[in-house]
Amino acid sequence: MRRAAVAASATGMAVLLAACGSAKQSSGSDSAPKKKSDSDNITVGLLLPENKTARYESLDRPLITKRISDLTNGKGKVVYENAQQDATTQTQQMSTLITRKVDVIILDAVDSKSIAASVQKAKDAGIPVVAYDRLADGPIDAYTSFDNTEVGRVQANALVKQLGSKAKAGSIVMMNGAITDPNAALFKAGALPILQKATTIGKKYDTQDWDPNNANANMAAAIQALGAKKIVGVYSANDDMAGAIIQAMKQASIDPKKVPVTGQDSTLTGVQRILDGTQFMSIYKSYPEEASVAGQMAVALAQGKSVDTIAADKSDSNTNKGIPTKIIPVVSLTKSNIKDTVLKDNIYKLSDICTPTYLAACKADGLE
Repeated sequence: MRRAAVAASATGMAVLLAACGSAKQSSGSDSAPKKKSDSDNITVGLLLPENKTARYESLDRPLITKRISDLTNGKGKVVYENAQQDATTQTQQMSTLITRKVDVIILDAVDSKSIAASVQKAKDAGIPVVAYDRLADGPIDAYTSFDNTEVGRVQANALVKQLGSKAKAGSIVMMNGAITDPNAALFKAGALPILQKATTIGKKYDTQDWDPNNANANMAAAIQALGAKKIVGVYSANDDMAGAIIQAMKQASIDPKKVPVTGQDSTLTGVQRILDGTQFMSIYKSYPEEASVAGQMAVALAQGKSVDTIAADKSDSNTNKGIPTKIIPVVSLTKSNIKDTVLKDNIYKLSDICTPTYLAACKADGLE
């Protein structure tokens, strides 16, 4: 059986290569409680972490809901809650789902460590938990995400390549995500060694709550500290922060077309900025595939079935080993492959991207 290694997060979540004979208790599908065998009449609890990042409401929620409906002949119900980046709120939401006796929970944790007790309570109540996008502590039954360390590597390598001979000519600003998000630590772990070797990192920040407003304030502070003419590039961990960073750059008379900015998530506004040249690149992650896998895992577990055919990999959290895992690959998104990524996968329509403001840029790049 293939094993997947996921790098450790800053909060201490160690995800290592797992062996079948682990000393710690496996939380794999073999230990999952048997639910309504083969019944389509299931209730799935869906908990997403925040709504400041556009993807959760516009992509993840509808994609997962549709997948569960498709897999259950329209009979499966989804009970949805968004924690709005509050770990205490998400704990309360977990408690409510347990009280309602849902059949399975899909959890994208605000805080991967503090949610562990709630995951254990769900397990004790016979409710399996699928970790979605972020691996949480506690007896998780299945997990799907992207190779988040690779995300950071792809972002950093793209920035270094774009800077070329300018990489050491000045300083870059490194804008990381929230310290409570284990994925943010993995992005950083992938990017930091590359950037440290090839560039001079003038300022780096862990952006509270992934909030673009905080990213904007951090970038303004970095510009003031380093000087507008000394900044040659910006590593931004996601697109929403990139937009706020670019706004701060423009306010300081820095041309973002000459100072490349990275991103992630391939949001609509991010794709449009890439088209007009104000954002250099993003990371395309196939949310349809991730959502599809999460839906498959949830339905299988709710019906008392194994997820081994869905999740061929294994991951370890800080508390449990051998968690059945499916890792989805990532792609660097630039002007050159918009057709082959977000358009091909129907994430956006051409009319969504090529609004009047961006029509000239679309035509210039052959998007008509």
